[in-house]
Amino acid sequence: MENYINLLGEAWAIRALIASGMVGIVCGILGCFIVLRNMSLIGDALAHSILPGVVFAFILIGYHVVGFFIGAVIAGLVTAVGITWIQHHAKTKNDAAIGIMFTAMFSIGVIGISWISRSEGVHLDLKDFLFGNVLGVADTDLYLTAFVLVYVVVSVTIFYRYLFASTFQAIIAQTMGIPVQLVHYFLMLLLSFAVVASLQMVGVILVVAMLITPASAALLLSNRLKRVILISAAIGFSSAIAGLLIAIYLDTTPGPAMAVTATFVYLMAVFFAPEKGLLWRVLRKQRQRSRVFFEDCLKKAFNLHEQHALSFDNLLEALGWRPHTLRRRLRYLADRGLFRLDTFELSEKGLEAAQRLVRAHRLWETYLADKMGLSADQIHDEAERFEHLLPDHLLDEVDEVLGFPTTDPHGEPIPARKG
Repeated sequence: MENYINLLGEAWAIRALIASGMVGIVCGILGCFIVLRNMSLIGDALAHSILPGVVFAFILIGYHVVGFFIGAVIAGLVTAVGITWIQHHAKTKNDAAIGIMFTAMFSIGVIGISWISRSEGVHLDLKDFLFGNVLGVADTDLYLTAFVLVYVVVSVTIFYRYLFASTFQAIIAQTMGIPVQLVHYFLMLLLSFAVVASLQMVGVILVVAMLITPASAALLLSNRLKRVILISAAIGFSSAIAGLLIAIYLDTTPGPAMAVTATFVYLMAVFFAPEKGLLWRVLRKQRQRSRVFFEDCLKKAFNLHEQHALSFDNLLEALGWRPHTLRRRLRYLADRGLFRLDTFELSEKGLEAAQRLVRAHRLWETYLADKMGLSADQIHDEAERFEHLLPDHLLDEVDEVLGFPTTDPHGEPIPARKG
């Protein structure tokens, strides 16, 4: 552990950590718009399509970071324009157009790197472009990545409203005078910047993981775009840093370690995210089932109360439960002031809650019979299901649409709303 800590103090390790963190933030921010626009495959295509730009830049000016940056950005924009042109002018499916362009550009890049690498004195390793080489980050790479980070943050801040409108409602944005197509190409430019900045860290193959995975995790954690962007940037940053630390500790490739770390965070969000997580959905469904049981108990007790036949045995027979189950649920209702166990009757609060359930059931039965033409023997089960879900304001609307009926199709009285 002491050797590991000393290793992290080396200049190359510090440069790698700084660069990885900046790339994680850039990819996290732009990934939100890429995922929301269903452009994940385009992000992958741009990542693979920058190789020809790197090759031509190397041929023209040699091994130079700024040259690689300019060449890769131009190649990315050519790919974006080519994909859009094929989608609009050729009778080709959208995903097929993306596949055609990026495989062709990627193949040209691979051929070019293979051809150049055979020349004497040339050290252009295809593996570094495919999987990254974060441990070989130079100061010029840091400056380039910092420039991309600042440019992306400033651009998203200034043009946030345009990006927001064109992402969620492109047609409405167009009617508002927003140049949707121009915004699309500008986003492609930013994406090209992010891909080039990520090239040294994770390579063209894994950059799509840093673009998509943090954003997908953030979208599970929030529904507000500004908050999603911040969460995604934080996940991208922490995944890149943690992945690099793990890679250094295990002496493995940093790029894949970052992608796996981001995927782990995403899986944690899948299971434990509030509201959208699988665990919370299971718990919410379980709470819903429990609430249905207690409300059924209240409603049956109210029906027996109307018939002046409310007793433990009659309630047990009406519900079809086991005695200990009924006792446990009655104690639950009593703890909440809805039932009196000593006199075995509904409290005033319990009567109000039960009347609301009965009102919902009988109003919905009336609606199904009068407005949807169902017969009397078809409506009970459907009403049983919806009586637990209908909010009061919707019940009032149904009541008004039906003309405030006083009885349901079975001739049972419909309780009036309190007040």
